[in-house]
Amino acid sequence: MTPQKTPSLPEYDPADPVESAVVSRLARNWGQRATVKKPEPDLDALFDLDKQDYPNELLPFADHDRFLGMREEQRNQLRAWAWIAFNKNVMDIEQYVVNPGFDLVAHDALDTGLGDTFAVAVHQAMVDEQYHTLMHLNASAVTRRQRGWAMPNNALPDVLTLRRQRAATADAADPRKRAITTFAFMTVAEISISSYLDLISENDVIQPVNRATVRLHNRDEYCHASIADDIAGVVYDTLSPDDRHHFLDGLVDAMTAFSSNDYSTWHTIVDILELGGGQAMIDDAEHDTRRSALVQDFGGIHKLCKHLGVAGEMSFEWA
Repeated sequence: MTPQKTPSLPEYDPADPVESAVVSRLARNWGQRATVKKPEPDLDALFDLDKQDYPNELLPFADHDRFLGMREEQRNQLRAWAWIAFNKNVMDIEQYVVNPGFDLVAHDALDTGLGDTFAVAVHQAMVDEQYHTLMHLNASAVTRRQRGWAMPNNALPDVLTLRRQRAATADAADPRKRAITTFAFMTVAEISISSYLDLISENDVIQPVNRATVRLHNRDEYCHASIADDIAGVVYDTLSPDDRHHFLDGLVDAMTAFSSNDYSTWHTIVDILELGGGQAMIDDAEHDTRRSALVQDFGGIHKLCKHLGVAGEMSFEWA
């Protein structure tokens, strides 16, 4: 098993003023103000009003005539909403997909006999996830303040991965199958979330506060991916043939949801903004057969499944 670090604030580069500001704000909100020995950089002061909040190439309608013909303020509002939705997606997945799966492991709900080492590791990861949620909450809050637009999280629907997880667990035949489904969705989310975060972390076009938030989060997730990978292998070895089949189906279901653009969220956003032709634009994007999946890199899950000897048996088109 990969050695785990003690729970702490995310690692950051003290020479990077934006990373320092993100972590300092996180520390202040977490009740550790006394540990800060020097004046804290201000996230708001580092916000660059001239930078985009979200890259155009990740918008599923970026090449649509309706989007290209909008006023720049309307495009800015859509990009700001996209960033709020990105953060909500991360926060909902961390809180309602990842942590419930880790909690199953921590309490050995699948009766796999996992010991203290794994229990400590997942509890450490769960502490990290609270930090990550707070970082993304801070990032959305500074965007709302600086842009002057309300953009409340609760105006948006539950994210697609969470909706699909809830439907899958509701369809499960019994509590054990529900637990295995929950575990499968956690496995995909933790091993693959770096691929989602990578969409933002190194894009120089967008807001430096946004990039720093995602970059800091991503450093922890490389460690978490190894935890989830180790645990998935151990759990799989203890499952019955029927439970193994259910787990693999859960992985496919989770990857399908995790990779997709969430058009329900986009329909809500254009409705809030009262954009003429906006609903038709989202419909066109949703039914565009040339449109690629948002997240395409499931290399970590593929590696896990190859290790388990089942990659070729799964009904998933590996990129």
